[in-house]
Amino acid sequence: MAFVQNVPFFSIMISMFAGIISSILPAKAARKLNIAAIVVIGGLSAWLLSFMMQSDMGYYTYMMGHFPAPWGNEIRAGVLEALMALVFCVVMLLSLMGGLHKLEEEVEPSKENLFYILVDLLLGSLLALVYTNDIFTAYVFVEINTLAACGLIAIRQIGRTFEAAVRYMIMSLLGSGLLLMGICMLYDMTGHLLMSNMKESIALIIAEGTYAVPMLVTIGLIIVGLAIKSALFPFHAWLPDAYGYSTVSSAAMLSSLVSKGYIFLLVKIIYRVIGFEYIADSKVLNIIFWFAIFGMIFGSVNAIWEKDIRRMIAFSSVAQIGYIYMGFGLGVEAGMIASVFHMLMHSATKSMLFISAIGLTDASGYKRDFFEVTGAGYRNKIAGVGFVVGSFSMVGIPMFAGFVSKLMFAQAAIEDASWRMFPAIIVLSISTILNAVYFLKTVLRIYTPMPKEQQEAKGYVNISWKQHKVYAVAIVLFIIVNVFLGCNSKPILMLIEQGLHNFM
Repeated sequence: MAFVQNVPFFSIMISMFAGIISSILPAKAARKLNIAAIVVIGGLSAWLLSFMMQSDMGYYTYMMGHFPAPWGNEIRAGVLEALMALVFCVVMLLSLMGGLHKLEEEVEPSKENLFYILVDLLLGSLLALVYTNDIFTAYVFVEINTLAACGLIAIRQIGRTFEAAVRYMIMSLLGSGLLLMGICMLYDMTGHLLMSNMKESIALIIAEGTYAVPMLVTIGLIIVGLAIKSALFPFHAWLPDAYGYSTVSSAAMLSSLVSKGYIFLLVKIIYRVIGFEYIADSKVLNIIFWFAIFGMIFGSVNAIWEKDIRRMIAFSSVAQIGYIYMGFGLGVEAGMIASVFHMLMHSATKSMLFISAIGLTDASGYKRDFFEVTGAGYRNKIAGVGFVVGSFSMVGIPMFAGFVSKLMFAQAAIEDASWRMFPAIIVLSISTILNAVYFLKTVLRIYTPMPKEQQEAKGYVNISWKQHKVYAVAIVLFIIVNVFLGCNSKPILMLIEQGLHNFM
């Protein structure tokens, strides 16, 4: 085994040990350790991705401890896992960079190192969900992910964040319970916890025609459980407050990473545990398809009605999660590829929008109302540019990442050529128009000039990029990532397709 193949194990351990060590460090030292850990893990992930792209093996398994499968625990890595790990590290690092200048205002000094502990645990749990080949280990890290996310919401310690954290915990525990029930039923039917062994047993069960109803119930429990945890409509009520009132970095990470970890686990279960063809034939995806369709519309409509700019961006996430599940619901490989690419796009774009929005509100007397950010793009130029790029991507303007994913969804719907084609195309068009309504009207608002006297009367200030250089660098790098995904999508899509084939 080449040394680089130890990267998944090292990555998870580095993040977990960084969290443990941060508990005894002062805030500044914990911050440095946290950033160093993310940079190191990101570098290791890039190394692993390069190795897997040059290798012919497709994927490999890494045995944990002394016991081989089916008794031991395994890590499994391929090009798609390495790509997701790299994207998670990049987005988390840029989200931290974009919110560091606000952290002292939002978090008590005595709790700053706790913030970094939670970030380390969040990253470790996401990496474990990406790499693990054991479904019960995945459940354990789903719960660690949930606890870290709740902590990141509540750490700001204002009334709205406490309420949001409790609501998130209640909904998340409901989803976790359904997921655990599904895992227990799978174990009862197969006698295995490793995903690859489960799939072999399930293939035999399907061939023999036994456990048909229990298998259908199990699939439903797992999909609905993870759908609840990732805020698919109508299970999204906790999301606007959680994203809208938490710290800037927390909102950026929660909106872009946490739900993607759950969704990526669902992709692995669909392909590596149950089998994509069986799930597509079972018609379970039809239910997900309709939930996604309604989510795309209602998320966008709520965003249009919302006057708080951060809650508007949060409601937009409901629509975007709908896009991802719509791709699943199409029941074709092209839809799955489009959904995974949309996960990457949304991770890079939504975090940039939250980071940019805080710069606009800071230049508007810390007011978040839609009309209060009038002219904010002139008062904080770098935040204005970041918000424009993020908005163009979410609407689907060519050259930006969002255009590619929406085009892929349209092609997947046409390829499906079933009754789902017309609803998917129609709702995709309507949702894009609605995206344009609330994002572009906000872009016009932030670039509507306001008289200088009125700005002074309201206490508005001009903020130069030189005042927050790290913040400006984060937005510039977010823009580069977004344009890169939009203009160089072909190799990324090829990696996604190769990774999904390796799952089978």
